Amino acid sequence: MPNVAKIAADALSETDGILRLAPTWVPRSFLQPGRRIKLHPHDYYALGTNRGGIDERWFASTTVATNEGAPPDEGLRACGLSYVVFGKHRFTLRDAVAELGAEMVGKSIWKKYGRWPVYSKFFDNMGPIPHHMHQNDKQAKLTGQEGKPESYYFPPQLNAIGNNFPYTFFGLEPGTTKQEIVRCLDRWNEGDNGILNYSKAYRLQPGTGWLVPPCVLHAPGSLVTYEPQWGSDVFGMYQSLVEGRAVPRSLLVKDFPKEKHLDNKYLVDALDWDGNVDPNFKDNHYLEPIPTANTEKDGWVDRWIVYGKVAGKQLFTAKELTVQPGTKCTIKDGGAYGWITVQGEGYIGQVRLQTPAMIRFGALTEDEVFVTAQRAGEGVTFSNTGSEPLVGLRYFGPDACPDAPSVGDYRKKK
Repeated sequence: MPNVAKIAADALSETDGILRLAPTWVPRSFLQPGRRIKLHPHDYYALGTNRGGIDERWFASTTVATNEGAPPDEGLRACGLSYVVFGKHRFTLRDAVAELGAEMVGKSIWKKYGRWPVYSKFFDNMGPIPHHMHQNDKQAKLTGQEGKPESYYFPPQLNAIGNNFPYTFFGLEPGTTKQEIVRCLDRWNEGDNGILNYSKAYRLQPGTGWLVPPCVLHAPGSLVTYEPQWGSDVFGMYQSLVEGRAVPRSLLVKDFPKEKHLDNKYLVDALDWDGNVDPNFKDNHYLEPIPTANTEKDGWVDRWIVYGKVAGKQLFTAKELTVQPGTKCTIKDGGAYGWITVQGEGYIGQVRLQTPAMIRFGALTEDEVFVTAQRAGEGVTFSNTGSEPLVGLRYFGPDACPDAPSVGDYRKKK
């Protein structure tokens, strides 16, 4: 076995706290790929049609994808874990964090969580995802897991086309009763169980986003979505039929205790009812970018794209940095982050950035890195060496950005 601690330390020393990451692709058997995340057209079913099409790419992930039928460790294939690339060496970011601890993720995160507890992804589907929820911590603990709040941002660079249904259903209409949703689950094997009759769809807009707590139903639409979230893959699908495709009931109950799998009332009680029927749902969850400072005249702009708290806690945040051609800027941040380049070319520190046009499954790229907490705090210099804007998205762990805005603060800028 390679000495991961030494190799990771050597990598951090050579690149001054910035680690190159290989692309991590994840299939979903119950969805159809939207084919906009730059994977080669021949590779969307690289793991076989039995596993489903690849519709997700995960970033700076130490979280395993809990897909049915997946082997325990697919290595660089599709397990959800990000791999660090250093010369001829390949090792997981999870192992690097386990070995180097606070040096990677910062003292506060390491002391409280002992790991990198968040991740982000692109998900890209031809149509909508079934109406579903993610369990909270208390519920997920019953099956040995953690809950999952999440957030969305729709990068304009990947959304030139909206695909089949660029609308997302959120929650349930005010006045909906629990018994009505129990009856929907009772009708699971009768075709469309009708749960969307009790919900409302919102049109998705590139360059905006949403903050979604656990136990709130949502059926994400077909825009490519950047999704900072907690490091868990728990969910329960509450919709039985999507675009004519049956959703197995196993995907409703997989992360609930086995003795409750046939108890539809229990499954409905698991929802945050007040959160789902909130009459001001959009006001309490919708996000628009907010510049961190007035720097456009200097040739660069850093914007908050994910912000706000879940149950009073800041669990993750994200920013979008745009650097104009020929411009350099140095950014200091409050914690470690995962970065993905979505446009242009240049450098982050001394590490090259290049946005690929097309990626073969298993190939390496120059668009993704992980930046350690110390390097982020000391400041990272970004330089645009290309002829178009250099744009990247970066997400942070819990409590890394105490200066982040609150949900609704975008209105103050209008």
